Amino acid sequence: MRSDGARLAVREYGPAGGPVLVLVHGYPDEQSVWEPVAGILAARFRVVTYDVRGAGGSSRPRRTWAYRMEHLAGDLRAVIDAVSPDRPVHLVGHDWGSVQGWGAVTGDRVDGRVASFTSISGPCVEHFGQWVRDRLRRPTPRNLARLGGQFARSWYLAFGAIPGVANVAWRLGGARLFPIVVERTEGFERTPAPTFLKDAVHGVKLYRANALRFLRPGYLCRTDVPVQVIAPTRDAFVSPHQSLDLARYTDRLWRREIAAGHWGAVRRDPAAVAGWIAELVEHVEGAPEPPALRAARLPAAGGVLEGSGA
Repeated sequence: MRSDGARLAVREYGPAGGPVLVLVHGYPDEQSVWEPVAGILAARFRVVTYDVRGAGGSSRPRRTWAYRMEHLAGDLRAVIDAVSPDRPVHLVGHDWGSVQGWGAVTGDRVDGRVASFTSISGPCVEHFGQWVRDRLRRPTPRNLARLGGQFARSWYLAFGAIPGVANVAWRLGGARLFPIVVERTEGFERTPAPTFLKDAVHGVKLYRANALRFLRPGYLCRTDVPVQVIAPTRDAFVSPHQSLDLARYTDRLWRREIAAGHWGAVRRDPAAVAGWIAELVEHVEGAPEPPALRAARLPAAGGVLEGSGA
């Protein structure tokens, strides 16, 4: 299918009818990263994945501006309208798939077209910037420790933002080393797609195209979409602490922690992640809130319920 001049490679799983789930991958992945989770969910739902622009079988725009959030949201809207024209979908994102999911549900491109959003290892850019500024304004030992932990994880932002650095690194051995590093740090075998080097080189434009959004106030980015955050506690790139105060940006928020790394969250225990996604989908579709989901709900004031992992 096509969106804004870009060709998007789309796959569908599961039976027709009923709720539709759209799963969006991150960087430097393509849609196959979702196969374990999608295979489980497809027993109950219609599941859709697609290669975002710059990855897999989709188009690879050359201009950096083509990777701005508004274009990503336009792609998502085109996919939603094609696969579920008559009812809203349930959105799930990992890494940059989650980042662009936040950008979509806090903007106006998918108004009324998303019934719920599950975010995994990918914060809203504006919320992340606000989280950093809030802790710099109150430099308590706890806040500084959490900032230090995130900054230690954030080396890749400079890697992605400085023109040319990422391209050289990927081409001079990074593409070969990446699956080895993931396997040794997260404990599962990572087999890169045949398009991996191209995906890495083109997808890095996401960072440069959207870097200035970091400076926008977080309060501009609220949503009325129910949001579930799955926070891996061993994530080498995104601190789980960032998602503790997101209730100020949405009135309905659930938060769960999983003992996994960045990619392990969707690859090592897909049954757990698929189960949590299904619980939220069924509840938003009208089923009673199950006890496990209720225990993960955060209060609207932005505090943390007892036992939530704060």
